Amino acid sequence: MKHQFVRAAAASLELRVADPAYNAKKIIEIIKAQAKRGTEILAFPELSLCGYTCGDLLLNKTLTDGCLAALKRVAEATAGIKMLVFAGVPVVWQNKLYNCAAGISNGKVLGFVPKTYLPNYGEFYERRYFAEGFEEEGYVPLWEKEFAPISSNFLFEQENGGVSVACEICEDLWAADSPSVRHVKTGAEIIVNLSASSETVGKREYRHTLVSAQSGKNVCGYIYCDAGLCESTTDTVFAGNHMIYENGALLAEAKPFSGEVCEAEIDLGFLKNERKRLTDFPNLFTRGSGHDYFTARADFLGDGDLTLRKFSRTPFVPEETELSQRCELILNIQSHALARRLKHVNAKTAVLGISGGLDSTLALLVTARAFGLAGLPRKDIIAVTMPCFGTTEKTKNNSLLLMEALGVSARTVEIGKTVLLHFKDIGQDPQKTDAAYENAQARYRTMVLMDIANQTNGLVAGTGDMSELALGWCTYNGDHMSNYAVNSSVPKTLVKALVGYEAERLGGELKSVLMGILNTEISPELLPPEKDGSIAQKTEDIVGPYELHDFYLYHFLRRGDSPAKTLYLAERTFAGKYERATLKKWLLNFYRRFFAQQFKRSCAPDGVKVGSVSLSPRGDWRMPSDASAALWLEETEKL
Repeated sequence: MKHQFVRAAAASLELRVADPAYNAKKIIEIIKAQAKRGTEILAFPELSLCGYTCGDLLLNKTLTDGCLAALKRVAEATAGIKMLVFAGVPVVWQNKLYNCAAGISNGKVLGFVPKTYLPNYGEFYERRYFAEGFEEEGYVPLWEKEFAPISSNFLFEQENGGVSVACEICEDLWAADSPSVRHVKTGAEIIVNLSASSETVGKREYRHTLVSAQSGKNVCGYIYCDAGLCESTTDTVFAGNHMIYENGALLAEAKPFSGEVCEAEIDLGFLKNERKRLTDFPNLFTRGSGHDYFTARADFLGDGDLTLRKFSRTPFVPEETELSQRCELILNIQSHALARRLKHVNAKTAVLGISGGLDSTLALLVTARAFGLAGLPRKDIIAVTMPCFGTTEKTKNNSLLLMEALGVSARTVEIGKTVLLHFKDIGQDPQKTDAAYENAQARYRTMVLMDIANQTNGLVAGTGDMSELALGWCTYNGDHMSNYAVNSSVPKTLVKALVGYEAERLGGELKSVLMGILNTEISPELLPPEKDGSIAQKTEDIVGPYELHDFYLYHFLRRGDSPAKTLYLAERTFAGKYERATLKKWLLNFYRRFFAQQFKRSCAPDGVKVGSVSLSPRGDWRMPSDASAALWLEETEKL
């Protein structure tokens, strides 16, 4: 379990109904194949040792004895294998028959979990054969004087901790009071469901909804293993709808009727961090308070590398299939928030500084939408371009073309002469291109915008994005400040996606302008251009690639990953694009800047939250401005 990733699989077998010996052979074949793949938790369907569709044969002693003998073969086959296996088996105990999941590891049956809720409708008549599961603890005689515990309240745990697994069976999931809820309250982090759910129209979608909701509200991994095609088709057909979810998100699924093994790597570290973050999540003191649990321990976790799990290089940017819908939602959130603020303060205008770069472009597009929502004319959007020492013709033209295409009121304020006077006032050598040289320009631009807003009874809409705020790549009381920061929870990679979406949506001349801006290098343009007029100050050469910083930011804030885990994931995610040394260099830079620049975030203006990560000091990220980065830097340096 490297970096707390647990490899799980769900498999249906080519079984023969009522032939336990044959089914055990097939189960053992799959166990051995999955062992080679590093699987740590493997689930088989409900009653997989005999077949779910045995009907009245389930009441026959020959069948149940055969299942017990088959179970012994399966258990013996797991000796020396690091794996926790769940197989479905009918179990006789105290003259009652129970529909059970057998937990097996390293040659031993750890215990049985009986099904709690028995269906008695349609094609399912389980109450004809089975007794309901119970929370008390019993012991089932096995073979050679061995016994195994049986209880609905059962946890299977890795020796010396690490992960806690619990089990429920098919209908248990569909019940209003699913056993998995109390399992989770008692510490289970992964739920396994052995199921035999027939295939009918619309059922597959509903099944997904149930599993997604169960894993989401219980902040757990959920392995759902469904009976396959080889069950009897007398009245129903089973399609092997395996699926694995993590906190409501689908990691993997098997196509119906495919016979595929469903495999995924569950991020246990993320689940643990999420439970810690959600203070309303039940604490483990519920253990023993009305629900006594039997716990079996085994060594079933390995240390293999990730081979299945893929992480997005741009975790803040939606997948292509849902990109348009998500971009439209985000733009709506931003524009409705700004429209509400304009109305609340009775602003007559909105004032923005337009640089010809991505952030100010997105802010202007959002403001145009907001004015449409508020029923205000675009001429009352005052867009100001303020060229100075580092402004290139390219970005200046971008600004002018954008303002013209959107039909807003455009102003150009040449600030060079005024900044030089300011240099004279404070004794700044104009040839010394230091922080004072750069920041004087940024702060004067903000003063111009604020004063124009005062002149016109307006509101200054901020343009800075979340990535800049995370790295502190903004001038304190310069572009750092505004009356309302519409981009404050939008990271740079998402800014690009949103501008690209608007370019495609709007089309025509505006698309051409927006594509030109998208193809312009990111720069604050506070240093003089190169001799050929090109941009000299390239942000990503100084602070690092934004795609890396956004990746690091997401895994630091949203998933709670350590430096070692973050670098491990980055190496796999950016393989072929960045070397390990480069990834480590910018990871160190990320931690240094993030901790050093909290003082800028502590007094950031209001701005709407659009996603699960935000750096607002009022609700989402509260950190002392003098917190030390030593722990994070030390761990990273040692990698």
